[in-house]
Amino acid sequence: MGWFEFALAYVVFFLSHSLPVRPPLRPWLQARLGAPSFTLAYSALSLAVLAWLIAAAGRAPHVTLWEWAPWQVHVPLIVMGPVCVILALSIGRPNPFSFGGARNDLFDPARPGIVRWSRHPLLAALALWAAAHILPNGDLAHVILFGTFAVFALLGGRLIDRRRRREMGTAWQRLRVVVEGAPRLSWRWSGDILARLVAGIFLYATLLLVHPVLFGVSPLP
Repeated sequence: MGWFEFALAYVVFFLSHSLPVRPPLRPWLQARLGAPSFTLAYSALSLAVLAWLIAAAGRAPHVTLWEWAPWQVHVPLIVMGPVCVILALSIGRPNPFSFGGARNDLFDPARPGIVRWSRHPLLAALALWAAAHILPNGDLAHVILFGTFAVFALLGGRLIDRRRRREMGTAWQRLRVVVEGAPRLSWRWSGDILARLVAGIFLYATLLLVHPVLFGVSPLP
């Protein structure tokens, strides 16, 4: 199917990430599925469509933009370590500024953790992942794929900030001032933080192992 499949996967990907989370569809789905089931179903759908999009990029006609060199594989190898740690420190944590926050009523602006570094850590991880994978994938389809994700992640933070400011009113700015004034190393070192760091390392090791199975390419030089 070539470029048609790639374009179709792109359309489905962006529709699947925009329609289910917009009113009135999201409240309607949550009312019938329940909030936890909606989140689980939405996550599964997102991962499935993402996997299809990546596979479609691999099946698109190969148009070389620059030649591959062995040193390029070290870029994602290095960058994906911090990406995995960011994910481990972000998922399931309170974050009233962004999507994906859990138990936001427990958020402590004096100890915002990773939110002190980025109001949208999941988007920061997405941008790093995408940018790191552009260099060793110098064909047109993959440059479009990873470049679009990087731009989407960078612009997405601004769009979410705009929406959250509307929803939270003046509380958004007050909270932002407190968070930005907190110490950069504002974590309370606990078993939870250490467990998340270990989970990040485990995620990195797992990705190294499953990458050849999922994508047909070893990430190691």
